[in-house]
Amino acid sequence: MQLKPYQTGRFTQHLNTLYQEFRQAFYQCQLHSRYYQAGEEILRQGQVVDHLYLTSVGRVSMNISAVNGRRFQLGEVDCDYHVFGEMELFTDTSCQWSVVAEEQLEVDVICLKSVADLLLERPEFTLFFASALANDYQDSLDIYTYRLLHPITYNIAYDLWHRHQESVMLGAFDKAGQEAERFGTSSRVYRRAVKELIDKGLVVKDGAEIQVVDLDALKAFIDQFE
Repeated sequence: MQLKPYQTGRFTQHLNTLYQEFRQAFYQCQLHSRYYQAGEEILRQGQVVDHLYLTSVGRVSMNISAVNGRRFQLGEVDCDYHVFGEMELFTDTSCQWSVVAEEQLEVDVICLKSVADLLLERPEFTLFFASALANDYQDSLDIYTYRLLHPITYNIAYDLWHRHQESVMLGAFDKAGQEAERFGTSSRVYRRAVKELIDKGLVVKDGAEIQVVDLDALKAFIDQFE
């Protein structure tokens, strides 16, 4: 979630008026700051979460692994005062997603217990978490649903088209292996699906980047599945 209010939602105007007070109170729970190197885990799936981690700027990725070793990448986030560990703050469970630094970045370490005490003292601040988590939940559920119910070629095509229509919070990777994991598949299956889109004249590859050739034709391809 982002610390500052999302600019869509029922309570945005009210949260904007409270934001400076909430931000000041939240930062009073800060313990220290530390640097993470590219590839280093900020949070690890399965660990006990004792702190929240606030990243004001920098790229991180999130992934979850199954017992069989397969990994699903949710995508990259260009942080803008993003808080990690907030779900576990409320559920009091072990960490669900690994959060990985994709570049060197500075992270503010926040005392989880102090934030919990703050919310008991100032319950109106809970609305910041509720609104942000609801927004993030809907975005994530859309991703899971599309990955589960549609073939890989459709998901790649839709992802490309969607990124041309609006700014998205979760970014793509520049490595084929991570992109395959973002679509919940293997590198071999991912490459085969991309080749199918290339053969249809919908996209081309420029190095590691996939570029759309004909946006209207891409949309027509997507519409065939609906």
